[in-house]
Amino acid sequence: MMSPHRRRLLREHARTFSLTMELLPSWLCDPLGLAYLLARASDNVADAVGISQVRRHVLLKELTMALDAGDPSFWRPLFLSGELSASEEELMTALPELLDDLAAHPDRIELLSLWRKILEGQLVDQRRFPSPDPLMRGELEHYCGLVAGSVGETWTRLIGRHAPQLLRGELGEMCRLGAGYGKGLQLVNILRDRASDLALGRIYASEAELPALWDLASEWLAQGEMYLSLLRPGRVLYASALPHALAIGTLGKLRNSPSGSNVQRVSLTRLEVYAQLALNVSSLCFPRRG
Repeated sequence: MMSPHRRRLLREHARTFSLTMELLPSWLCDPLGLAYLLARASDNVADAVGISQVRRHVLLKELTMALDAGDPSFWRPLFLSGELSASEEELMTALPELLDDLAAHPDRIELLSLWRKILEGQLVDQRRFPSPDPLMRGELEHYCGLVAGSVGETWTRLIGRHAPQLLRGELGEMCRLGAGYGKGLQLVNILRDRASDLALGRIYASEAELPALWDLASEWLAQGEMYLSLLRPGRVLYASALPHALAIGTLGKLRNSPSGSNVQRVSLTRLEVYAQLALNVSSLCFPRRG
């Protein structure tokens, strides 16, 4: 069961994701919450503007070697004053505790594999950016698979391990759909955050590619819709459906927003988020049409 400290860290460092976590049963909330915080810790290193890119890359490569060895416990990076924000420092101070939790966790193998894939995606950012050139289409699809498709697959494998009765489809097919769903969520985030990413020297997509990428995001989210149709009603379906509804709403706003790299960040209002929470309540009782 998730400790009060870890639950507080999630609320502080994953305000949107923690909303989904609160809806899940403990057997899924606990490993996914731990996985999120570990990935966020390495992401803090990858995005720390107070650390030189060379040092960021070295720190992440040290973690790569630790994960390849199956034991990240010795990855205890040290930081100088001013290299991290107060919030980032709080999470990195908690890292030894999180690594101890990982070492003793019954889902350790799945979580290690997931963190390794996410870290590979974080290293793509380090190797590829800053750059005036956007990612090629194949690079972008691979990147989305590493940092988010892996989450959808792991999410599904954990359900299959702890509550297989919730899966109405074959595990391998549901993992494939879950990976597509995760990629769709990530691509929507990338399209939404183009202006802020540009300020960091990261161009994931060019202006000319936007219509095709909106269509690709819709295609991947359609896999998410199929995935949801194959989950039995209850808390897991409800929590799984919420990000889909929010992504569909955001994508619709993106399609209708003015073009241009400096356009204001598109997002749903708090009222729109609450409305989706209410609209998806039926997932607790009724299956989606498959």
